[in-house]
Amino acid sequence: MSLQSLSTALTLADLLPIGTVADLGSTILEGEVKAYFRPTLASPSDPVHAGYFGASRGKFRMIYPFTEQATVIVGEVTMTDEITGKISHYKAGESWLVLKGTPVLWDIQSDTFIKHYLGAI
Repeated sequence: MSLQSLSTALTLADLLPIGTVADLGSTILEGEVKAYFRPTLASPSDPVHAGYFGASRGKFRMIYPFTEQATVIVGEVTMTDEITGKISHYKAGESWLVLKGTPVLWDIQSDTFIKHYLGAI
């Protein structure tokens, strides 16, 4: 299908559990931060890919492995760009763009967080 509607009525049960964000190369600072995923276009190893990413409450640090445009579907997160120190808070319906290689501190403040993202390596 070349046109897909994004669901705004998802729960973590709609995504596949994939371990924790530490299994994806992040450093967990607080909480367990379980990770979930469901692709909507290709896989994360393809040059251009998209999908739903979910996580449980907690704090972690990651260096972005690809450039990403994302929109929050469920929950709230505060993200700190560790290069500039800029702190941004996002909730359902809000979006961001982050460049590959940017170190970001995530603080997921809701029990459930789900975003839809489009990534490019």
